[in-house]
Amino acid sequence: MSIKQRKKDHVDLTTSGQVDYQQTTGFERYRFVHNALPEVDMDDVSTRADLLGRTFSFPLFISSMTGGYTDAGAVNAIIAEFCEEYNLPFGVGSQRIMLENPEAVSSFAIVRERAPNAFIAANIGGVQLSGGLPRSKMRMLVDTIEADAVIVHLNPLQELMQPEGDRAFKGIQEGIARLAGQCDRPVIVKETGAGISGEVAQRLLDAGAKVIDVAGAGGTSWAKVENERKNNRSPQHQFDDWGIPTVDCLLQLTELKETRPFEIMASGGIRSSQDIAKSLCLGAGFAATAQPVIKVVVEDGAEGLKSLYHNWRRQLCIILTLLGCEQIDELERCHLKLKCQER
Repeated sequence: MSIKQRKKDHVDLTTSGQVDYQQTTGFERYRFVHNALPEVDMDDVSTRADLLGRTFSFPLFISSMTGGYTDAGAVNAIIAEFCEEYNLPFGVGSQRIMLENPEAVSSFAIVRERAPNAFIAANIGGVQLSGGLPRSKMRMLVDTIEADAVIVHLNPLQELMQPEGDRAFKGIQEGIARLAGQCDRPVIVKETGAGISGEVAQRLLDAGAKVIDVAGAGGTSWAKVENERKNNRSPQHQFDDWGIPTVDCLLQLTELKETRPFEIMASGGIRSSQDIAKSLCLGAGFAATAQPVIKVVVEDGAEGLKSLYHNWRRQLCIILTLLGCEQIDELERCHLKLKCQER
């Protein structure tokens, strides 16, 4: 099966809502600590947040998913125009197909055409860095979309579930270090939904990563996505729920952040403004999501995406007010309480 068809299958399955983890993100373990005397006017509340030295209107990164198949250009164009208008950062889907098939370049290049001022991240798989990525290809990744950062996605679980997936994972850490040393853009490293532990994050930081996106378990199960694809004749469903819950990843990385500076992004099952707020309370500086965005764009287009954003932004403003906070960076662990501690 071609990469182009595989990308289309991925989007079709993830927007169906039938490939989520059975295990949860862990956000449900916590409740907010209500402040009956907030001393905050909601009109003064700001949702501005910083990432890699740039200020955005809302602490949400539109995560990588699309690129390289027939309808991807239209979806990417809508997301790009939206991020340009509302000052949000986003990342394109894996550009591997673009390096192998020049016909796919247009589905990626359109994002910079539609979003000349937006923060856009390029995207390449860690496996493609094993053994080194030629400088010419690295420049192609960045220059095609005039990228502000480069995302390296790690997906060994997903690859092992793919009938046509990669099976060799040696040399990826060295490849990330080489990319970070050669590229003049900051490197963001993310999982694809099975989570990044504190120990792995330490190694990624040693390799030169500036941002770690935990991409924990609890949202879309990419193992399940691959196992549900029609051409997978030997699915391994026992791995559908494999991974580290998003909250557990955040707790490990927050502890690591006490020893060295880096930025944490929370993704993996971010499905609401409450998830965003809880992730920020637990130590993330930014949240990220893909499935809700792609789903609403596919179903309702640009207007659906704008409606989702306005709802989430208003809800986050309400949450901040009810916690007595005017700024995103005021959110702390003390604003949450473990439900089990109430018994």
